[in-house]
Amino acid sequence: MKIHKLSAAREQLMMLPFLGRWVALATVVGGLSGSASALFLWSLELATDTRLAHPWLLWLLPVGGFVVGWLYLLFGQSVEGGNNLLIDEIHDPKKVIPLRMAPLVFLGTVATHLFGGSAGREGTSVQMGGALADQLTHFVRLDSEERRVILMTGISAGFSSVFGTPLAGAIFGLEVLAVGRLRYDALLPCFVGAIVGDLTTRAWGIHHTEYVIASMPPVNAVHILLVIAAGAVFGVAGMLFAEGTHATSALFKKAFKFAPLRPFAGGILVALAATLIGTPQYLGLGIPTIVDAFHHQLPWYDFLGKAGFTILTLGSGFKGGEVTPLFYIGATLGNALSHILPLAAPVLAGLGFVAVFAGAANTPIASTVMAIEIFGPQIGAYAAIACVVSYLFSGHTGIYRAQRIGHAKRISIPEGLRLSEIHAFRRDSASRPDTSAERQ
Repeated sequence: MKIHKLSAAREQLMMLPFLGRWVALATVVGGLSGSASALFLWSLELATDTRLAHPWLLWLLPVGGFVVGWLYLLFGQSVEGGNNLLIDEIHDPKKVIPLRMAPLVFLGTVATHLFGGSAGREGTSVQMGGALADQLTHFVRLDSEERRVILMTGISAGFSSVFGTPLAGAIFGLEVLAVGRLRYDALLPCFVGAIVGDLTTRAWGIHHTEYVIASMPPVNAVHILLVIAAGAVFGVAGMLFAEGTHATSALFKKAFKFAPLRPFAGGILVALAATLIGTPQYLGLGIPTIVDAFHHQLPWYDFLGKAGFTILTLGSGFKGGEVTPLFYIGATLGNALSHILPLAAPVLAGLGFVAVFAGAANTPIASTVMAIEIFGPQIGAYAAIACVVSYLFSGHTGIYRAQRIGHAKRISIPEGLRLSEIHAFRRDSASRPDTSAERQ
């Protein structure tokens, strides 16, 4: 009994240096990521206001895309992978992420928004957070496992600080790496980094958009069935968005071998489409339309318009994130579903806001927590159902192709496979002869 007590006490004492080390490292990561996100969000707001004041800037989108593509060709080929590079490096640590990832993606994303491309912002903050966090490897002796943790902390801090959702940000860094599996070895650093990152961004005077759902329907069997139906639609929307973006990217890479020509051509198409169709609401982040989705009925096709412009923008090589456009697509799709499902438009808009993202990113837990942080705890039960159903219905695809299969949604996909490898795996499996009968 005495030996057992001594062992337990020793274990607690050994935890103290671990606690102190990772709280300190995560605090530094959170401070760096939060400050970078604050500057980025301020720059995005300035770029958006400038574009709205000078609509002719849209016609410079092809030139801006070419310049950014040229800069990446000269200086950024090693960081072109973006979020997927971070995920790959966490799964298989090889070398420190070059610091130039942060300024390149910063400038590229601001240029996208200044000239009217349809993109988001989370990819930029996540990449800046990961790149800045990994620089600590140069100053602190971190082995491969510790590098994994510090990169996850940077992802959490970046996501948290750009959206003002520290709990969802922490879980996102733990959940985004593998489909169906959470990493627990980085719990403490991810939560500390995410909380500090959010506090830092707010300390710089940055405020996040507020979305309000006036009232939630009571939880009952009928409403649960309606939310399940909506969740299935949201999952299919997330799947189609991810597949559309990847297919468009492959098409542009095949058509234009010289990389800077891809965003140049994409910029021409975006500018022409926005001018001919007369739909400025599909450019930029689209936050005003997201807010409108919670207050009155919108044209039913708004989610299609935003999806098309974002797929073209990102698929042709412009920089930016996918998440805010997914919020737009989800909120407007939910608004449209209120014509069919007997649930209030603000409720369905809120559920779509998080559930389409959950399906496209394969992060149902982070998305559920985000719903609670943004809309309040009263949405929790419905958000959980919508996000999980969306996650299931989005299939084995996603916006982050470097995600691994941790636990497949169906048992036919082996563990450890990258999402980008699934099509080849299925093709090879279909071409193999079935020898089960011969073995019997």
